[in-house]
Amino acid sequence: MTEDRPGAAAASASLWEREAELDAIKEAIDDLREDRASRGSLLVFTGEAGIGKTALLAEARRLAEERGCAVWSARGGETVTSVPFNVVRQLMQPVFLSLMPDEAREYLGDWYDVAGPALGIAAPGDRLADPQGVCDGLIAAVSRLARRDWPLVLLIDDAHWADQETLHWLAALAERLGELSVLVVVARRPADVTGERACLLDEVAATARPTAPLSALTPEATAGLTRATVGEHADAPFCREAWAVTGGNPYETVELLAKVQDSQLEPVESSAAELRALNRSARGRGLVARLEGLGLDATRFAWAAAVLGTGITVELVATLATMRPEEAVRCARLLGAARILTETDRTTRQVGDGELEFVHPLIATAVYQSIPPAMRTALHGVAAEAVTASGLGAAAASRHLLKVHPDDDPELVEQLREAAREHLAIGAPDAARRCLERALLEPPEPGVHAEVLYELGCATLLTSPATTIDYLQSALAMPGLDGDTRVDAVVRLSQALLHNDQLQDAVRTVDTEAARLGPGPGRLRLKAVHYMWQGLHPGEEHLPGRSEGLAALAATCTGRDNSERVLLILRGFDLMTRGDNAEEVVEYCDRALVDGGLAPGLGWTDTEWGIEPLLMLASAYAYADRLDQAETLYAQALRAYESAGWSGGHLALAHAYVGLGHRRRGRLKDAEASLRESLRIAERVGRGLPLYWTTTCNLVDTLLARGHVDEAWEIAERYGFAPPYPSTIVLPDSRSLRGRLLLATGRRDEGVNELQAAEKAAAARGHHNPVAAPWGGDLARALAHEDPRRAAELALAVRRQAERFGTDTAIGEALRLAASLETGRRATALYARAVACLEGSPCAYEHAVARVEYGIAGRSTTELHKGLDLARDCGADGLVAQAQRALDEGRGLR
Repeated sequence: MTEDRPGAAAASASLWEREAELDAIKEAIDDLREDRASRGSLLVFTGEAGIGKTALLAEARRLAEERGCAVWSARGGETVTSVPFNVVRQLMQPVFLSLMPDEAREYLGDWYDVAGPALGIAAPGDRLADPQGVCDGLIAAVSRLARRDWPLVLLIDDAHWADQETLHWLAALAERLGELSVLVVVARRPADVTGERACLLDEVAATARPTAPLSALTPEATAGLTRATVGEHADAPFCREAWAVTGGNPYETVELLAKVQDSQLEPVESSAAELRALNRSARGRGLVARLEGLGLDATRFAWAAAVLGTGITVELVATLATMRPEEAVRCARLLGAARILTETDRTTRQVGDGELEFVHPLIATAVYQSIPPAMRTALHGVAAEAVTASGLGAAAASRHLLKVHPDDDPELVEQLREAAREHLAIGAPDAARRCLERALLEPPEPGVHAEVLYELGCATLLTSPATTIDYLQSALAMPGLDGDTRVDAVVRLSQALLHNDQLQDAVRTVDTEAARLGPGPGRLRLKAVHYMWQGLHPGEEHLPGRSEGLAALAATCTGRDNSERVLLILRGFDLMTRGDNAEEVVEYCDRALVDGGLAPGLGWTDTEWGIEPLLMLASAYAYADRLDQAETLYAQALRAYESAGWSGGHLALAHAYVGLGHRRRGRLKDAEASLRESLRIAERVGRGLPLYWTTTCNLVDTLLARGHVDEAWEIAERYGFAPPYPSTIVLPDSRSLRGRLLLATGRRDEGVNELQAAEKAAAARGHHNPVAAPWGGDLARALAHEDPRRAAELALAVRRQAERFGTDTAIGEALRLAASLETGRRATALYARAVACLEGSPCAYEHAVARVEYGIAGRSTTELHKGLDLARDCGADGLVAQAQRALDEGRGLR
């Protein structure tokens, strides 16, 4: 048996035969306390109800505090699983409330405005919170406070009843415990949870130290506990029957033995037959009958307490049960004596905890389920009113509103809509969705119904495109959405259709609404969205008249509003992908700016237009050799998302495009670092999304430029950089880069086939920019020996396209390609011209390659040294080796 068990019967019962678990806790605490740099760890204890999980966590608290650890604790609740961040608030809110406001802001730093609202210590900002950013902010809060409160232990009881937002945070925290000096101890039941919450709990368990499920007491332990409780004279048959009727469940054993003492039953074999009846009275219908035996007032008090679930106070229960304060106090005492309610532990009581709690969750569940349905609904309605009247807000009342039966109540619909807005503001879109779906059941009044559907569609856009489509299509089919709101609903519907891989439906939806509207801002916005989707998702064939239609529309735009500015951006981007004159590309892009910067309402975190037009703007600048403008935009995006706490897909894309900027500049090490960070973030968002392709394609390109061919292939294999390709445009062109990779790894035939497929796709789409779709140069080099005539034709076509586009980079690369197909003085002359062009280009890596190849072709030590220095600056290890090898061999060098 375990030594030093607490004297209380319940705790003693729950800690009998728990040597292995307590040893695991002690070992984890000792590991944590080794030094401040120690790695964090996670323990998960699983067991059925009543098996002793809570007592084990209480002992973990005692052991941790005895060893000088700070301990934060929280527990899930059956009736509060819909309350977002409920459990994580219990853990951290008391710590922050104990600080002065300036101290709390100092500890959280830039995360204060992101995570503070979720913790309930700061008011939400104006823009919607990014759930991933909030999650990261909460992890940062633990990390920073762990340094202050080291060694820190977090205890989470009844995690199977934790809210989904907390479980997202806990799963993410568990993955990063290696970076944090924190011990997390979790207790949960093996069942009682399904769906997303079950998956998250499985993710948490997968990172934990090995522990076995908690087992029931053995007959020997039950006998020892029985004799310790009712007397050493308890005989063996009586003890054996106590074990048989309870199954060795510690909680049921303690309750049964308490009943034995209350009834003064003699613990001998002749009394053993009465144990089953006593055990039934401690749970289920027996417990309900026992409760009813305390009288109607006590029953009403217990019902009201069960509806509240948490934060139970005599005053609040009296309000719900409509009884006088003195009567409520009497009922609380009765229920305490009957071991149904108990006072909360003052030493561990936290903000939001009440004066009372149920002795065990099993009792709370039994009492709650015993309430007649109509009465339960009514009590939730009264509870919602009480919470609202207390000034806690619609979100706090929403868990009760969700339980109220539909009754055509316009006020309830408005409360739920307000609750949804509050949930979205703190980064809890699933909670917002639940409120709005419940509002639909009320149902809303006809003039409001479409607005609720629209809000619901907005809330589910990023998490469930298919559901969003249904909601927004229904909203648009009803009266009630007009003006800008209707246009916005159409745009969001088209976004959802795109995310659901329904491009043609997305474009058709926008076009239908545009045709319905007369000339004006709404119609112009829809026209811009039409061209934006077609530009980003060009499909396999160039749509007849698309570029001409866009050109005609853009020609009428002066940039007087954001719709016109987006059209100017789209025209510039279209010209860039087509390989038309780069000066014209830049002219259109410049006209979309206001005083050289982004217009108000068209920023990186503005939601009306989204991120797409800004990425198109920056990409047009990047490939038109205006890297100063491009990198300014990329840096602004990264700062905007980091300061706003947007740490999901938007931040991943920002890092990817910063990496693209580094790659175009020739800062290959920096490019690789940014792109790997983008991939790390993208992993949390989900593979197969367009951002994944953008990041992977650019990382493969960067690694090939560095000469790290094996790493490039490993990345391509790991992240599925292979057909089928996404419908979304990726820069640089995915097929071209896949072909280049295949050639670099010695898969020549596959590489040629891939590049020929890239040629056909580019021709079909009208994409003739030789820098953004660089298939031509690689294909010409691959065919140079086998089919020199075809290679020469390709090189000539690339040169013509480059001259049409007109940038130093495009022309210099085209000349370098032509030189690679020539020999002697002709090759040297072309390389010299290529170097002259690329010297004026912002793309240092391409310049370095041209210098090295020029030095080799012209046998020039000077040029090789220049190329070598450039290659080293770029981090192009393969090119460095090539230049150094040529210098070392030295044959014929001047």
